[in-house]
Amino acid sequence: MQLRDSNGLKLVLALFTLYIIWGSTYFVIRVGVDSWPPLLMAGVRFLTAGIILFAVLRLKGESLPSPRQAVNAGMIGILLLAIGNGLVTVAEHRQVPSGITAVIVATVPLFAACFGSIWGLRATRLEWFGIVLGLAGIILLNTGGNLTGNPLGALLVIVASVSWAFGSIWSSRLDLPKGMMVGAVEMIVAGAVLLVASLLTGERLTRMPDTAGLLAIGYLIVFGSIIAINAYMFLLSHARPALATSYAYVNPVVAVLLGMGFAGERLNPIEWLALGIIILAVVIVMVGKTFSGSGKAGAVKSPAGAARSSDG
Repeated sequence: MQLRDSNGLKLVLALFTLYIIWGSTYFVIRVGVDSWPPLLMAGVRFLTAGIILFAVLRLKGESLPSPRQAVNAGMIGILLLAIGNGLVTVAEHRQVPSGITAVIVATVPLFAACFGSIWGLRATRLEWFGIVLGLAGIILLNTGGNLTGNPLGALLVIVASVSWAFGSIWSSRLDLPKGMMVGAVEMIVAGAVLLVASLLTGERLTRMPDTAGLLAIGYLIVFGSIIAINAYMFLLSHARPALATSYAYVNPVVAVLLGMGFAGERLNPIEWLALGIIILAVVIVMVGKTFSGSGKAGAVKSPAGAARSSDG
């Protein structure tokens, strides 16, 4: 009985961690890019988090991944973190509101359902209805006031979401390192790629980031990248996939509320309607997977990958 109660408490804490921490990362990124170049910030974040996690795992006796596993994890890390998170960070640097960014990223499960059909994970009629509804929500969102004057920023977030969805589905077909080692390798490779991209695009840190910028990257490293990944790994092992991935429709609400409360962001009625439509679409797709019995097949194998499907 005590074991059940203990696991129940851990499940609640893990869900709270994903809902709040991953939902807050969009706002924290918005704070960070005020004093960091975007690609540099994302690169430092993931490389540092990856190295710390890798060192801890090695000290605990975790074995090194095989060369093939490391290459596979590196490719997924590029799709999920370098492209997925990197473009999100650039978009927020280009003044796409953090709440709007989170709403667009919430469509990752919709794109993932589309890509799943490539590997024989056939979507049900209910799932296709959710996909079409979600795409309609994206179109409606782009007619709102925050994105009409920033089409490139909106495109960056959409491309990031598509890359994340494809990488998430593809990762379930690859031989990846075991346990948390996959997240460490993905973050190290993605961080290195982002730093190279920062150098090639001419980003320069002209002054030391202010206190808010330093606190932001520290939060993203410790909470957004390391603690949240462990929480998600626990959920994958102890909860149904539908519950483990429920953050996908909670995070946008958290992000929007934080953006409104602390960054002065505002959504007009059309954007609120789009938010509701997209969240409803994600719920429909996840319910469709549960009823079709494909929820487990559609679960993301990579912890880091699933993390940034909603983590900014």
